[in-house]
Amino acid sequence: MNSQHFSKIKTRTKIFTLFVLFGLLILSENNVYSQTKKYVVVLDAGHGGKDPGKVGYKNAKEKDIALNIVLKVGKILEKESNIKVIYTRKTDVFVDLWERGRIANKADANLFVSVHCNSHTSQAYGSETWVLGTHANSRNFEVAKAENSVILLEDNHKVNYKGFDPKSPESIIGLTLMQEEYLDQSIQLASIIQDGFTYDLKRKNRGVKQAGFVVLHQTYMPSILIETGFISNKSEGAYLNTEKGKLKFSESIAKGIKKYLNQLDINAVTTEKKSVEEITETKTENIIETVDTSVKFKVQIASGTRKLTTKSYNFKGLQNIERVKVGNSYKYYLGNTSNYNEVKDLQKLAKSKGYTSAFIVAFNKGVKVPVSQVIKKS
Repeated sequence: MNSQHFSKIKTRTKIFTLFVLFGLLILSENNVYSQTKKYVVVLDAGHGGKDPGKVGYKNAKEKDIALNIVLKVGKILEKESNIKVIYTRKTDVFVDLWERGRIANKADANLFVSVHCNSHTSQAYGSETWVLGTHANSRNFEVAKAENSVILLEDNHKVNYKGFDPKSPESIIGLTLMQEEYLDQSIQLASIIQDGFTYDLKRKNRGVKQAGFVVLHQTYMPSILIETGFISNKSEGAYLNTEKGKLKFSESIAKGIKKYLNQLDINAVTTEKKSVEEITETKTENIIETVDTSVKFKVQIASGTRKLTTKSYNFKGLQNIERVKVGNSYKYYLGNTSNYNEVKDLQKLAKSKGYTSAFIVAFNKGVKVPVSQVIKKS
């Protein structure tokens, strides 16, 4: 084989190799793109098993109607290539409220949608959608109390809910903080769902409301609870108990979820913003640290307008929480140490408790400074 022929083979091999690598790069990029576009939606059928929920007109049970609607919603969403559906239950079984939240958190879900039916001693009717919040009035508190009371049917509820009392307004106030960062998104989804019920299904619009639902508190993503209608109302209860009624509600819910996710696609760039502290933390993550003892590190686990008592039951069992007022809101910090390795361990602990957006901040003689400014290589 002469040198000229060998050179041609070598050149062709290089070209082929580059072509293969380019192809793999394209496939890799497409895979990353498709992964970022895959939304996980957790569908939760309220009640189940030994907990029938509300019982309405002609003995219709909330647990049965909710499950039927959820399965239909899931079937519609599963046809979408960019949506993965997970169910908290697919049969008539009892599922603890904390377990429903754990399912969603373990799946790192993008949305949590819980479906229920309403009931009242009067002939009230109409649809409403709820997000987590403190009760704005006694009626909202009573709705939340009724839905939360199911925890008393659960084994070890005193351990799982760390002393939470479903009958106590004070307990409910403590639920709201971790969901506050998702509140705008939850309201956005709830509004879309309500518009569908109002304009497509022609149901009475009872609005988007806030109350302290434990099942929403357990999740760390935009979450809503839908009260499709009143099974205690003669007309609405009968409609919800028909296949047509359940199908119409499921189609409307699925349409609303898809509309919301499409809006997320449009706004994808803005939803990926990071705080200055998070960016700084990423840059300093692999640095071996030595700092002055006048510098103190803390983990910011949450912020919001609610002034909460810094007891462990308000912060998923975390202790030594510090509350600092900044303007009209409050920031909540875990830890106070000059050891950066120690504060990183505290951050991991906070994230393991569900504070997934927890980040490290630094203070030099009481003044907040960039983390990178006070960390030095040893």
